[in-house]
Amino acid sequence: MPPDRDTEPPGPKLALVIAVAGAWAVSFATAAGARADGGEAPSPGRSRAAGSPAEPLPVREREVTEIEVTDRDRTSASGDARASSRVTRAELEERLPRSAPDALRWEPGVYVQQSGHGQGSPYLRGRTGQQTLVTFDGIRLNTSTWRQGPNQYFFTIDAQSVHAIEVTRGGASTLHGSDAIAGVIDADPLEPRLDLEADGPRVRPRTSLRWASADSDFSHRFQLDTQWSQDVRALVGVGRRHAGRLESGGPVRSPTTGAIPQVPAFERDGRTQLGTGFSELTGDARLVTATSPRTRAVAAVYAYREYDAPRTDQCPPPFAPRSECLEYDEQFRSLAYVAHEGDLGALARESKLALSYQRQHERRTLDRPLSFVRNLWRDDVDTFGVTAKLGTAHAPLGGRWRGRLTYGADAYHDDVGSQAWTEFTDLGIVLPLSRGQYLDGGSYSTGGAYLAPEVSWNDRVVVRWGGRVGLAAAAAPGDPSSGSRPVDDAWLTLAGHAGAEWRVIADHLALVATWDRSFRAPNLDDLTSRQQSGPGFQFENPALAPERADTFEVGVRGRGDAFEVDAWAFRSVMHDSIARAFRSAAECPPATPQCLLSWSRFQLVNTRGASIIDGFELSARASPIAAVSVRGTLSYAIGSGPNPAARPADPALAYAERVPLSRIPPLNGTAETRWAPTPATWLGGGVRWATRQDRLAPTDTRDPRIPEGGTPGFVAIDLRAGWRIRRALILGVVLENVGDAAYRYHGSSVNGPGRGVIASVESGL
Repeated sequence: MPPDRDTEPPGPKLALVIAVAGAWAVSFATAAGARADGGEAPSPGRSRAAGSPAEPLPVREREVTEIEVTDRDRTSASGDARASSRVTRAELEERLPRSAPDALRWEPGVYVQQSGHGQGSPYLRGRTGQQTLVTFDGIRLNTSTWRQGPNQYFFTIDAQSVHAIEVTRGGASTLHGSDAIAGVIDADPLEPRLDLEADGPRVRPRTSLRWASADSDFSHRFQLDTQWSQDVRALVGVGRRHAGRLESGGPVRSPTTGAIPQVPAFERDGRTQLGTGFSELTGDARLVTATSPRTRAVAAVYAYREYDAPRTDQCPPPFAPRSECLEYDEQFRSLAYVAHEGDLGALARESKLALSYQRQHERRTLDRPLSFVRNLWRDDVDTFGVTAKLGTAHAPLGGRWRGRLTYGADAYHDDVGSQAWTEFTDLGIVLPLSRGQYLDGGSYSTGGAYLAPEVSWNDRVVVRWGGRVGLAAAAAPGDPSSGSRPVDDAWLTLAGHAGAEWRVIADHLALVATWDRSFRAPNLDDLTSRQQSGPGFQFENPALAPERADTFEVGVRGRGDAFEVDAWAFRSVMHDSIARAFRSAAECPPATPQCLLSWSRFQLVNTRGASIIDGFELSARASPIAAVSVRGTLSYAIGSGPNPAARPADPALAYAERVPLSRIPPLNGTAETRWAPTPATWLGGGVRWATRQDRLAPTDTRDPRIPEGGTPGFVAIDLRAGWRIRRALILGVVLENVGDAAYRYHGSSVNGPGRGVIASVESGL
């Protein structure tokens, strides 16, 4: 029999229930003794990440960071040495993004693709999925089943539990290991607040409600922020959300023929998209305890549960009846970890040591009612991790020279379970298949150790370099009945970086140049998976080798009293890049009818020769007059690589040695303005735009998500207004897409929302 819904092991659920119930019980028990009129410090920040250039501070002093209405600090955790940006909590409250990926649409060098209404995959400098590392509070979220191209997993971070999102663009494997070829996205969770003036327990309840008209999206979150003493604090939150079918501004048409692509399909009104809508439940609990005046311990649990989320390009699939639909019945993520942070002595003035457990759970159903067939899959990945990140303080090296050292190690291990069934609904028969999307019982390990020194002269010239030694190992049993070969392979990997920064005018103008060598070892999705992708059916290649990237970038950073400017140009050169190559029906693996019936077939291969992406990014912020601020971004990338297809035997047939890389975003940008006539109010708006993208890879021309001739350009305009009384009350409204433009981000299955309203209210102590 196929599995029932919600059948994952109870461990993470039980931990979450105990944490939530315990925190609430203590909170309500102490509420009577809490001071109602005591002074309250602003929301605390988190301790600095290892590698921060600032001198260490005592934990209690570090944690009391001002977060006022005017907080627009965008300093990245990676410092000024890399192309980076930060989305603050204040910006999340004003822009009202629909999800964590949606929160990044205003960042330079970031382009967000959606394969479904309840999914989202950020592209950094033209790459996404396996080639972008996602972390939560520094804990690695990438697993060995993240697929080639866009995936849905960043969507499983609840944006309402996030304090900030930091984006580092460009290779970062020295500090972060495998997958960080395009960059790193790190979500920082909300912290319980610290009130240094409180002389007893404090309990701060908080409630938020949000509604969006385009999809009747209604969500609410209840949160308790508790301080038992200045050494012990906790934050507990639960949320619920339901979104209906998404109404767009209408269909997006081919820029060459005017035809409407098959993806997405619409209801009779020509605006409401089939294959959209979903429900979700969220929960989180975070306990922070001071272990000494300069250190603290953190215990945290985060749970995300998404239900009934169709994959839009497969609901219905192209060329199929409208009744067919591939739906993610369950998309779950559970994360639990304990960490110790702070000053451990001269060799570890900044440190973070963490143990983590994550479970990624998926249950999918492809319903084909006219054929009386249902295909069902269930995949589970259990990940165990350990990380150590440490850094010394800046120390004199003689004369005007100073130096510091960042170092650390990490290791993550995945255990994979995968099953599949076929149900014949007219006969009431369920047949288990010999294998699922992956090979059941597979395992994958990745980790390494790194050193990253930094030397500065006179605080004007800074030189940074570093290296990592890593190891990745994959194992999976074979399945003779489906022709699946066993996997047992390991790869020793090396990464490194070097760069220099010249502060031409201290604190005002700096020039930066860097080189980075990053890598990505093939994962179990590459080596073992069989799945329906956007362009067609993709099957495994157990002989893949790691891909490597050299990134060269130069940047100019300017800062003034009323302006900020960052400009970057880059070149990324990929070696042994993994790409899709066309395959014939005769090359399909045995016992795989999906492959034979698909409109196209692909297999991942290492390409010979270099794949190159060139581009630039520009971001600027200014306050020309009091109470007014403006911000703009501009991004462009162009990529090409070796043709993964073999040269045809017939010389008369056209063949190109190099072809465009798949789904590279077009020239795009944003512009925002904000006017705060009083400290409690704001008015503003934003424009997102992109030009037409008609540089298509061979696989893009067969991808029904991309209109014939490419994706047309667009302009979408939002208007914003709000009222905020510190943390007591926040009212926000966004009029989205006021021009009712019909638009789609390149490579997406879902068109953007049509003209509508998003309204939010938060209240609490």
